[in-house]
Amino acid sequence: MDKTRLQGKNCLITGAARGIGAAVAEHYAAQGAKVCVADINIEGCQEVVSRIKENGGEAIAVSLDVTSREQMKAAVQATVDAFGSLNVMLNNAGINKPLMFLDITEENWRQIMDVNGWGCLVGMQEAAKQMIAQGKENGPYKIINVGSILSRQAFDDVIPYSCSKHAVQAMINGGAKALVDHNITVNGYGPGVVRTELWEQLDKDLVAIGKFEKQGQSMDELAEKMILMKRYSYPEDIVGTASFLASSESDYMTGQLLMIDGGIVLQ
Repeated sequence: MDKTRLQGKNCLITGAARGIGAAVAEHYAAQGAKVCVADINIEGCQEVVSRIKENGGEAIAVSLDVTSREQMKAAVQATVDAFGSLNVMLNNAGINKPLMFLDITEENWRQIMDVNGWGCLVGMQEAAKQMIAQGKENGPYKIINVGSILSRQAFDDVIPYSCSKHAVQAMINGGAKALVDHNITVNGYGPGVVRTELWEQLDKDLVAIGKFEKQGQSMDELAEKMILMKRYSYPEDIVGTASFLASSESDYMTGQLLMIDGGIVLQ
């Protein structure tokens, strides 16, 4: 691993208390970035920060509900106060709660769209305002949004989530056009089936709504039937692409969503 790949990059990562967000935060720090670990789960953030510091990295923990603009502003300001600037914004926070099509409720729809859609937009806006204030000559700056295989397709048991991730794709495309003159690139990556705490809960929920008969079945069947590589992934499979998008190696890219799914969505 190149320990200087992200040196000089001050990063804010939402939803970073566990799962992919935590893994990316630790990977960024191991490559020289300074990281603000932000999540509604502040205890989890503090644990991630402790691991980063134990390994010689620099990080802070911030409590953040991404649906609150005031809290997002505070998280951006905390990053700047701690590290001097904001260079990379990773909008990773997301939730899911599967329901079959005819069972989708307004509450289910609004909760998922608020976090995954509105929360991503607010993160992009507040990060961009800070980056613009820092001056385009100090860029390029990076905004990275986490999409999904469901940014490109949909399943009958996760329609609100699919809609929210299609929205993320739209924000990548539109944001790239809106911010290019400020020396800000907007890209993203789309994981597939990733074994994290989020998927463990999703697996239980899929059994509860009758989509699968037993726990663990969802990941195994999806790997067998949908993934060309015939295995689901782990956060470690995602972090390399996340680092590439934060690094200078991706400076001539914008408006792109890279799939990291083992071969589910073929482009």
